[in-house]
Amino acid sequence: MGTLRYIGSKSRITPAILDLVGPPDSRRRGAFVDLFAGTGVVSREAALRGWEVHASDHLLSSTAITTAQLVSAVDVPFTSFGGYVAALAELNEARGKKGFIYREYAPSGQSRTGHSRRYFTTENGARVDGMRSLINQWSVWGRITETEERLLIADLLLAANSVANIAGTYGCFLRNWTSPSRRPVELRPRPLLPCRRKFNVLTRDAFEVHVSQHDVVYLDPPYTKRQYAAYYHILETITIGDSPTVGGVTGLRPWEEKSSLFCYKREALKAMTRLIDRIPAHRVFISYSSEGHMDLRELQEAASSFGSVKVHSIGKIGRYRPNKTARENGDEVSEYVVAIERRNRLAAAG
Repeated sequence: MGTLRYIGSKSRITPAILDLVGPPDSRRRGAFVDLFAGTGVVSREAALRGWEVHASDHLLSSTAITTAQLVSAVDVPFTSFGGYVAALAELNEARGKKGFIYREYAPSGQSRTGHSRRYFTTENGARVDGMRSLINQWSVWGRITETEERLLIADLLLAANSVANIAGTYGCFLRNWTSPSRRPVELRPRPLLPCRRKFNVLTRDAFEVHVSQHDVVYLDPPYTKRQYAAYYHILETITIGDSPTVGGVTGLRPWEEKSSLFCYKREALKAMTRLIDRIPAHRVFISYSSEGHMDLRELQEAASSFGSVKVHSIGKIGRYRPNKTARENGDEVSEYVVAIERRNRLAAAG
């Protein structure tokens, strides 16, 4: 089972982050709240450590991906198939379909704008459309539950990503086909959560999610100008299953309504301050990367107005390098966690 190539992924440092968070407190009925869930790797680690998880992201694709990180076999029995593996086997046998992905993101010659985009081979474009169409049919027929549907969509996104002809994001495609992109797209079973945990995954803006003072909140917003809604537009289109009006060489779907304030250098710190201010939780943890356009000292100063603050150095990880500019900026970035403890608010609430 491969991993999804994703900007700012915390997959390599999730244990360190959860070590700082610690185990759930049985005296308080709080949950681990992940407001920028992304690929759900931090939410999954929290669930593995016993936390009830509430996760959210403003992208529907992240909602599906994070749900897949949190389900156990009990949550997705796939009763009408005889199990999860059997459902995937049936999907892999789906007939190709000349749908939207085939027309717009493969060199099929049928793009409405006349472009011959090379995100997927023609065969894989048709196979992705066929699989997505079948998942939708199963949902309409009532053959799968909403949770099972999200899991299958997440598996399709991961399978499509593994054969996508890209450097890392869907901001552009490569001129020449890579070896992985020539392989047939194939869905494979993922390791499900070994034990069942309570969870809830929403598709909402971080400012709109309800949080309790007993929750522990984790914030990992985007820290650079790269807008996720644009860079992962094809994953969003596959998830939604629609046929948006796209244009230009890259075939971007309309994404501006999903733009994030955290991607604008002048707005990021103000947005973070407003977000922390509206969160009543006693403990808030903020991931920070040295690659980000927020200044760590300014973030620490802003956070200190809400309670006691500690900055923990997590170490260095390899830089995400999808293009020449990123590669020239160095091989590593430093990762930190800014921990805020709000004693006064909890005391007042109690």
